[in-house]
Amino acid sequence: MKILSAKQVRAVDAYTIDREPIASIDLMERASMACFKWLIEKYAKDRPFIIFCGLGNNGGDGLAIARLLSEKGYKVEVHIVRYSDVQSKDFQTNLARLKKLKSVSIIYNDEEHMWDGILIPAESIIIDAIFGSGLSRPVSGFPRELINTINHCTVDVVAIDIPSGMFIEQNDRKLHKNMVHATWTLSLQLPKLAYMFADNAAIVGNWVLIPIGLHEAGINAQKSDYQFITTSDAASLMRTRDKFDHKGKFGHSLMIAGSKGMMGAATLATKACLRAGSGLVTALVPSIGYGIIQTAVPESMALADVDTDCVTRIPKLDKYSSIAIGPGIGDNQKTERALKHLIQNTGVPLVIDADAINIMARNKTWISFVPANSIYTPHPGEFARLIDWNETGYDLLKAQMDFSKKHGVYVVLKGMHTSISCPNGICYFNSTGNPGMATGGSGDVLTGIIAGLLAQQYGPRDACILGTYLHGIAGDLAADQKGQHSLIASDIIEFLGAAFKSTYS
Repeated sequence: MKILSAKQVRAVDAYTIDREPIASIDLMERASMACFKWLIEKYAKDRPFIIFCGLGNNGGDGLAIARLLSEKGYKVEVHIVRYSDVQSKDFQTNLARLKKLKSVSIIYNDEEHMWDGILIPAESIIIDAIFGSGLSRPVSGFPRELINTINHCTVDVVAIDIPSGMFIEQNDRKLHKNMVHATWTLSLQLPKLAYMFADNAAIVGNWVLIPIGLHEAGINAQKSDYQFITTSDAASLMRTRDKFDHKGKFGHSLMIAGSKGMMGAATLATKACLRAGSGLVTALVPSIGYGIIQTAVPESMALADVDTDCVTRIPKLDKYSSIAIGPGIGDNQKTERALKHLIQNTGVPLVIDADAINIMARNKTWISFVPANSIYTPHPGEFARLIDWNETGYDLLKAQMDFSKKHGVYVVLKGMHTSISCPNGICYFNSTGNPGMATGGSGDVLTGIIAGLLAQQYGPRDACILGTYLHGIAGDLAADQKGQHSLIASDIIEFLGAAFKSTYS
């Protein structure tokens, strides 16, 4: 699913109006009806709605929603925020329609009458329809004061399409106080780039997609560097197995993992690699971990390093179809030399995770030796060390995408909406997963899944997209059964089979 800019969204609106064809006021009605249906499913009739409307089309949506709620029997109060003398045509039309209803109180707020009629009962719901995605400058003046007042209320706030004051892509954290802090955001048809960043979580709240019937051809005509991974996207990548297939058909993975005290990471990554479908998996571990891996993952093969406590030597690599390194390997200098030998002596794309990334961060000249199309799977702290970067949000995303293009690699930057940057300049955001997965070993499981898919001849891009999606779905299924608070990394592996089934079906 594409993530578009504000300009592109307006182009899709215009395309829909022209090609469907449909009048703009009727498209607004369709969008408002979709939001209305979500609201009445969420909130009982005894909850009054207080709707703040700007003067543009976002405000027009709010007016239409007010009318629909009132006609359904909800108590509705509308505040029109007069920050200008200019009103959109569709706003005017919906205001005229709303005025025909005697049941709706309409109050005008401006610089001189900023607080007129503003009383927010504890049981009420605020609808934010002041500013939409077309906002071009930070909010100032009395609308900013009004937004600050809304943010001090302790009731649910539902933003229509985007919280007022927020820009669709890049936002300055210093201005967050001048943006509506929504409990829910109803994103019309498509997600917004700003919703992908942890920095903006307090602004966006929980966001849901509200389909409004925008023309598919109009969406397809827009080029975008940003994509949101849906179930259908992931399902389209999955392959069936032929009844005559055998384990040799599904590749052989080498998992270089573990050190003294960190064999759990090796166990998790190896088991996840098998569960992801790799035909064979060999774990290269320090000799202290040989018995552990053989016992914990009997389906795998194992190679014991000559060193007791850490990995120091890389075996011949010609029989392996995927190679992953990093989970639990530690930062011993002998391991550091082994990593350097690996990246300089293989042409196979690598999956580089955890301690391997930290070693690379200390030896940045090695980055240029990493085989093309390799995959880094850092968390934000590891990636910050790798590229010497302290920014977050949009700026971090740009740095991530630049790194992928410059070095011809994939970066799977783990988070709520894990971002997958590709060498071709496209970035994919994951739609699955939950906070319960923020637990030790979860990243090791992801490394194993991606390595397992690579072994089966999934391309690096597809392995990243499908692996990240399945990792999140497995975590969601595990959380449904066990709860987020009790989730552990091995639960993700346990539910990986169910994740495959649910995605494929």
